[in-house]
Amino acid sequence: MPEVDFSLPIRVYYQDTDAGGVVYHATHLHFLERARYEWLREFGFTANSLIESHGIIFMIRSLEIEYSKPARLDNLLTVTVKVTHIGRSRITLFQEILLENTKLVSATIHVVCVGVTTLKPTSLPMPLREKIGDIQ
Repeated sequence: MPEVDFSLPIRVYYQDTDAGGVVYHATHLHFLERARYEWLREFGFTANSLIESHGIIFMIRSLEIEYSKPARLDNLLTVTVKVTHIGRSRITLFQEILLENTKLVSATIHVVCVGVTTLKPTSLPMPLREKIGDIQ
């Protein structure tokens, strides 16, 4: 397992589960996204600041996810983010959802930086690239 750059605790609420009290498969994507946004916030960037100051947003280009074990109502999960590659306009991240030290979900996510008006790939802003580069 890669070293973790960031982790976020997330409690499983009733709204996150199916009728059996198990986290619905698509809800894991919400947990992963929430961790990515909080990871960016750690560097001083918010979705609004990236739009207003740099004219960019991030979009998911591809995602590979593996569900190993279920999460259940009221579990306190840890969602991790680890940068595995930085390109001109793309960041590859490895994320996991853990219950204590047990892996429940793992995902490799390719995020692309795009211009907010064109939705075409554009270079990562240098201030963000520098901060991400510091943790690699």
